[in-house]
Amino acid sequence: MTGPAPSDDRPAPGGSAATGGPPQASPHHVVTRTRAGTVWFGAASFAVILVLLLIFILQNSRKVQISYLGAHGHLPLGVALLLAAVLGILLVVIPGTARIIQLRTTVRRHRTIAARRADSVREPPEAGVSPPGNRP
Repeated sequence: MTGPAPSDDRPAPGGSAATGGPPQASPHHVVTRTRAGTVWFGAASFAVILVLLLIFILQNSRKVQISYLGAHGHLPLGVALLLAAVLGILLVVIPGTARIIQLRTTVRRHRTIAARRADSVREPPEAGVSPPGNRP
């Protein structure tokens, strides 16, 4: 006793046989990003970076002599390298911040000028004529 052979024409669960595409997620199953999740991810990332920095500093604890513009001192190698990296980042961040402030000021000035021009282009309503929508 043999039955009919199973057919491969059945649609895949969640997909369609005609398109052959992957199954589509239902809108009610989509997980949206939340602020709490973003904060958690940021805190976890920050903790991992701090652990890596701590390992770097502990592995490079040999004292080195530092001289800068006549100042002399001794620092652990890891701390000296970390300090140099932070100062290098500040050399990029400070001019970048100044440029962002400059661009925001320019945009604000252009928006104010454009708003004044738009106000001056509008013609005041004629005397005795009410604007549309305000008819008695």
